[in-house]
Amino acid sequence: MSAAQEVPATAGSTADASLLLSGVPGSPYTRKMVALLRYRRIPYRLIQASRGVPGLPSAKVHLLPTFYLPGVDGKLEAVTDSTPLIRRFEAQFAGRHAVPIDPALALIDALIEDYADEWLTKAMFHYRWRYAEDIHKAGLILPCWALGPMDDATLQTMATSIRDRQIPRLRFVGSNEVTGPVIEASYVRFIDAFEDHLRGHRFLLGERPGAADFGVYGQLTQLAHFDPTSMALTLQRAPRVYAWVGTMEDHCGLEPTDAQWLDCTALPATVTALLREIGRVYPAAMLANAAALQAGATEFKTEIDGKPWVQQAFPYQGKCLAWLRRDYQALAPDARQRFDRALAGTGCGPIFGMAD
Repeated sequence: MSAAQEVPATAGSTADASLLLSGVPGSPYTRKMVALLRYRRIPYRLIQASRGVPGLPSAKVHLLPTFYLPGVDGKLEAVTDSTPLIRRFEAQFAGRHAVPIDPALALIDALIEDYADEWLTKAMFHYRWRYAEDIHKAGLILPCWALGPMDDATLQTMATSIRDRQIPRLRFVGSNEVTGPVIEASYVRFIDAFEDHLRGHRFLLGERPGAADFGVYGQLTQLAHFDPTSMALTLQRAPRVYAWVGTMEDHCGLEPTDAQWLDCTALPATVTALLREIGRVYPAAMLANAAALQAGATEFKTEIDGKPWVQQAFPYQGKCLAWLRRDYQALAPDARQRFDRALAGTGCGPIFGMAD
């Protein structure tokens, strides 16, 4: 039976209460969004497919997951961007929200989510396609997840094809012989800091998960639970992080309250340590990328953690920076003051146009 035959004609319409999406287990963003939907108890149907679904709209840019949602004209559209989708669902579905009620804390949540989506993914892609054991595993498993049953000869052909396609794309995340050690060192510092945080806290910003938790979780489904090199590293250094990834898969049984968010004016030292790691690496990449885009350049050069960094300019990350700055400017004065104090000394200020 084809994927198109499995999808009712009403899929994604108002006659069907379930959200319809396609994606695969090897996509950290698919895992991010499925876990969010489970936590928020939003009905959904996941079609495990990697290249679209016959009979449903195609996305302008092929990304996973793809949601099939009604547009302004009522017709289904293919929507792929996880961060705006989380905010869309915040407005569309009541209760069990993943965005903190304090706007200052919500922007910290958005910053960590953005770091996960746009920086931790560098580590995910780097480990997967830099080391022989990881390349071998990914080459064999990813086609099975994406395409389903196939004979041995076809699997070997597909494994070679995906390896040949993905390894050269390391340049898109900035991974090369010079930057690789920077990426790996940052990942080690992140899991060390997160391990320390998990000694006393269940989630990043309280006793309930936020969008940042789902963003971090998505990347760690691959880094901590799939790719051999980073998985072994995580298990050795951060067993709590390894275990946390497993629990994040389904939190539909939680009964969250507003009191379970952290107080933005009294963040624990472990959150500040995580923000310092973000500030150590992420602003330099974001600002250099934005400057390159503004100048019409195809690549940017900067220094990250004292090491040279060269990468192809990435328009989407320019949008991410603009969104973060827009939300910062929208803060009321009292919320901005709380936010500024929380970020003071972390190195994250330049992302928002502030001196650190």
